[in-house]
Amino acid sequence: MTASSGPLDTTTDRSWLRAAGDYLRTPEGHSTVLGFFGAMMITFGGFGAGSVRRHDPLLEDANLSWLRFGHGYALSTIVIWAGVLAMVVAWVRLGRSAIKGRVGLRALMWTIPAWTAPMLLAVPMFSRDAYSYLAQGALLRDGFDPYAVGPVANPGVLLDNVSNVWTTTTAPYGPISLLMGQGITSLTGDNVVAGTMMLRLTMLPGLALMMWALPRLARQLGGNPTIALWLAVLNPLVLIHLVGGVHNELLMVGLMVAGITLALDRKHVPAVVVIAIGVAVKAMAGIALPFVVWIWMIHERERALAEGREPAPPLASFVKTAGIGAAVFVAVFTAASAIAGVGLGWLTALQGSAKIINWLSLPTIMTHIVTVGTGWFTGLTQAPVLEIARTICAVVLVATLVWVWWRFRRTERDAVLGILIALVAIVILSPAALPWYYSWPLSIAAGFSLSTRTLQILVGLSTWLMLVFQPDGSIGLYTFLHVALATFVAVVAAVSLKTVDPLRLRSVAEPAPAPQVCLPESSGSASVSEALTTGTERRSSPL
Repeated sequence: MTASSGPLDTTTDRSWLRAAGDYLRTPEGHSTVLGFFGAMMITFGGFGAGSVRRHDPLLEDANLSWLRFGHGYALSTIVIWAGVLAMVVAWVRLGRSAIKGRVGLRALMWTIPAWTAPMLLAVPMFSRDAYSYLAQGALLRDGFDPYAVGPVANPGVLLDNVSNVWTTTTAPYGPISLLMGQGITSLTGDNVVAGTMMLRLTMLPGLALMMWALPRLARQLGGNPTIALWLAVLNPLVLIHLVGGVHNELLMVGLMVAGITLALDRKHVPAVVVIAIGVAVKAMAGIALPFVVWIWMIHERERALAEGREPAPPLASFVKTAGIGAAVFVAVFTAASAIAGVGLGWLTALQGSAKIINWLSLPTIMTHIVTVGTGWFTGLTQAPVLEIARTICAVVLVATLVWVWWRFRRTERDAVLGILIALVAIVILSPAALPWYYSWPLSIAAGFSLSTRTLQILVGLSTWLMLVFQPDGSIGLYTFLHVALATFVAVVAAVSLKTVDPLRLRSVAEPAPAPQVCLPESSGSASVSEALTTGTERRSSPL
């Protein structure tokens, strides 16, 4: 280090700290701090009421096992729900500020890791799927084929923590998911705590990809980069369920959105590679690939016109682009499968989701309406009606996907909108749905220009989905009081995006717009001054 670099570094540190301090003193900074403490409450409450291990020697050794029973469990549950509500309140407040231009992209870029960090130490929250991931990885580690046998074939500590419904179910995930599970369990053995922590870390690249891709996707589609990041990444539904719940959707969605963004940037082969990796994590990322072909064809036509050439006929262009894309996809997926030493048995295992029965999917809703409404005089029972409803919805889904793919092919924006509609159709019409499945279409919808009314609807839906499961992973949809409270909070959250204190619990006036505080990009006090006074376009630029 040279003699002159010391003072420069000191000035830089002071400028950064001054800008951060200025931001934290604003209402938006207060919301950031509130969300951070909410995440901490979720983490600490989770040790007693989260999706904890069935036998937890850590709590016993620390004399904290009382947190899992009686009054201790009730206290832990209260702490978790208080933390969730704090994060929802903070998120809605930041959204209101983002809509009014009071907070920009850079501030949210720092808020996301601040809210995520506490949950890195949490037990799995609102789901026990993490234990299934580890058990499936241990199957591969110990010489079993996870596509042929379920975790029950490999008894041990990991199996003890898998939800009963999944113990006999073969793995429905791609070879990369299995490779991650194999690598983690090879390093940690049957240590559930270490395995869960490492598993969560392997999902974080998906969060980083979303932070990188979503602002770029929004600029391509005419949306607001700040709103996109706020809606699809800072959303408690995403952070609590995907990070806290340790779901491989986080990695899959990140890869899918990054691939779509690369395709719009005319990097077609890298886009297919990235999406293929996403499919090797979880199959749903593959929905984007047929639409990427349309984007690729559009770019080929535009390039030919720009070079003064006659564009290739549509059929020839399709054969070329789809052929190259298919070859790249097959190469990537074959390599991943070969490294994992598995075949395509996971495609049949996708049917395992049929074991899930709840009100979040249309076939189940249809079944409940028919059996409850007519069962008293027809004698209809759930099982046969559910099978018929799922068959009808499956036919409708296939027809919808084909129609959407063909209908939304003319422009880049159409193609991305087609991906969005296809994902929504899959979530609604599939045999089963879970709250975190809605992160798939949400990540695409965030890139479009959305009205405040649409944002309110998405806020209400996200909040409701966040609240309808219990912290231990059980379903709250069949408890009237639970659903009623979740609905009330969701409506209040939606209204609060536009109205301060809609319940009039306190006298508060909407604060006057204030200059946005951003962290400086360069050293010196001038950087802080520039960050405090520059216009909206600069404030919204990414890191």
